[in-house]
Amino acid sequence: MNDIHQTFAQQGLVRPRDGRVLGGVCAGLGRRFGLAPWTARLLFVLLLMVIPGSQILAYPILWILMPSEETVGVRPSPVPPTPAT
Repeated sequence: MNDIHQTFAQQGLVRPRDGRVLGGVCAGLGRRFGLAPWTARLLFVLLLMVIPGSQILAYPILWILMPSEETVGVRPSPVPPTPAT
Protein backbone atom coordinates (compact mmCIF):
# COMPACT_ATOMS: atom_id res chain seq x y z
CA MET A 1 0.00 0.00 0.00
CA ASN A 2 2.92 2.37 0.69
CA ASP A 3 4.12 1.91 -2.89
CA ILE A 4 0.73 3.02 -4.19
CA HIS A 5 0.71 6.03 -1.85
CA GLN A 6 4.22 6.99 -2.98
CA THR A 7 3.27 6.68 -6.65
CA PHE A 8 0.20 8.87 -6.18
CA ALA A 9 2.20 11.41 -4.15
CA GLN A 10 4.91 11.60 -6.83
CA GLN A 11 2.25 12.39 -9.41
CA GLY A 12 0.72 15.10 -7.22
CA LEU A 13 -2.39 13.16 -6.25
CA VAL A 14 -2.71 13.89 -2.54
CA ARG A 15 -5.70 14.82 -0.44
CA PRO A 16 -5.08 18.34 0.90
CA ARG A 17 -5.81 19.39 4.45
CA ASP A 18 -7.53 22.56 3.30
CA GLY A 19 -10.59 22.51 1.06
CA ARG A 20 -11.93 19.14 2.14
CA VAL A 21 -15.65 18.56 2.27
CA LEU A 22 -15.74 14.80 2.79
CA GLY A 23 -12.43 13.08 2.19
CA GLY A 24 -10.56 15.58 0.05
CA VAL A 25 -10.56 13.46 -3.10
CA CYS A 26 -12.13 16.09 -5.37
CA ALA A 27 -9.98 18.84 -3.85
CA GLY A 28 -6.88 16.73 -4.52
CA LEU A 29 -7.93 15.96 -8.08
CA GLY A 30 -8.71 19.63 -8.67
CA ARG A 31 -5.34 20.69 -7.31
CA ARG A 32 -3.55 18.11 -9.48
CA PHE A 33 -5.27 19.26 -12.68
CA GLY A 34 -5.24 22.98 -11.88
CA LEU A 35 -8.93 23.33 -11.07
CA ALA A 36 -10.69 24.92 -8.13
CA PRO A 37 -12.08 22.36 -5.67
CA TRP A 38 -15.68 23.32 -6.45
CA THR A 39 -15.07 22.97 -10.17
CA ALA A 40 -13.66 19.48 -9.62
CA ARG A 41 -16.69 18.57 -7.47
CA LEU A 42 -19.07 19.85 -10.13
CA LEU A 43 -17.32 17.81 -12.82
CA PHE A 44 -17.45 14.77 -10.53
CA VAL A 45 -21.22 15.17 -10.13
CA LEU A 46 -21.72 15.76 -13.85
CA LEU A 47 -19.77 12.59 -14.56
CA LEU A 48 -22.09 10.78 -12.15
CA MET A 49 -25.04 11.89 -14.29
CA VAL A 50 -23.38 10.60 -17.46
CA ILE A 51 -22.14 7.29 -16.02
CA PRO A 52 -24.47 6.40 -13.12
CA GLY A 53 -22.87 4.59 -10.20
CA SER A 54 -19.29 5.09 -11.31
CA GLN A 55 -18.43 7.62 -8.60
CA ILE A 56 -20.03 5.51 -5.89
CA LEU A 57 -17.17 3.07 -6.48
CA ALA A 58 -14.47 5.52 -7.59
CA TYR A 59 -14.67 7.97 -4.68
CA PRO A 60 -14.07 5.46 -1.84
CA ILE A 61 -11.33 3.71 -3.83
CA LEU A 62 -9.54 7.02 -4.45
CA TRP A 63 -10.06 7.98 -0.80
CA ILE A 64 -8.17 4.84 0.21
CA LEU A 65 -5.46 5.09 -2.46
CA MET A 66 -4.73 8.84 -2.35
CA PRO A 67 -2.47 9.71 0.57
CA SER A 68 -3.20 12.67 2.79
CA GLU A 69 -0.80 15.59 2.94
CA GLU A 70 0.00 14.72 6.54
CA THR A 71 1.14 11.18 5.69
CA VAL A 72 3.47 12.07 2.81
CA GLY A 73 4.89 15.20 4.37
CA VAL A 74 3.70 17.55 1.63
CA ARG A 75 3.39 20.99 3.11
CA PRO A 76 1.93 24.10 1.52
CA SER A 77 4.51 26.69 0.57
CA PRO A 78 5.46 28.73 3.64
CA VAL A 79 4.35 32.32 3.94
CA PRO A 80 7.33 34.60 4.45
CA PRO A 81 7.30 36.36 7.82
CA THR A 82 6.35 40.00 7.87
CA PRO A 83 9.00 42.33 9.26
CA ALA A 84 8.25 43.78 12.68
CA THR A 85 8.08 47.55 12.91
